[in-house]
Amino acid sequence: MVLSINSQNPQARLIHQVVETLKQGGVVAYPTDTTYGIGCDIFNKKGVKNIFQIKKRDLRKPFSFICADMSDVANYAQVSNFAFKIMKRHLPGPYTFVLEATRIVPDSLVTKQKTVGIRIPENPIALSIVRELGHPLVTTSANISGEDVYHDPLDIEEKLGRMLDIVIDGGILRGDPSSVISLIGDRIEVLREGAGDLTWIHQL
Repeated sequence: MVLSINSQNPQARLIHQVVETLKQGGVVAYPTDTTYGIGCDIFNKKGVKNIFQIKKRDLRKPFSFICADMSDVANYAQVSNFAFKIMKRHLPGPYTFVLEATRIVPDSLVTKQKTVGIRIPENPIALSIVRELGHPLVTTSANISGEDVYHDPLDIEEKLGRMLDIVIDGGILRGDPSSVISLIGDRIEVLREGAGDLTWIHQL
């Protein structure tokens, strides 16, 4: 089902509809500030399992997730003063930051190294969903692992719609995936160059 939501002023009743679907273990496609993602409630085992199956992804490669704001991040990751200053300066934005996980994060979303990837995208729809849900939303690109990412929600509905509960139409997005940056041990390491300016890293 395709659900058109205003990308600048998301309709509260439609966000509520999406959140109720997530609470029941549903999987939705939604816009971020880079590309479309597919996600579920991080605490719903059924939803997380379904996303691994949809993506055809190795269970040993956990997904990142979206938090509502920096105070929310602190519940799910160990945020040092060094990491906080960097994230505060660049979020919301097109970056995924890798940090040490806290115990509250489900095992299925933690790497062997006990780390997690966290995003705060600059997209009103995604942030509205996370705020109403009350905790993070799994985020992974809207495609089968190894295949091209879909930029048009109608393509997502055509290719993946039968496996998704809702496809949110927030317009066509042609951005690159987020840049992935590790802040483990107060060291900056770029794990994937994607969207977002990275020149600031060399200026530190």
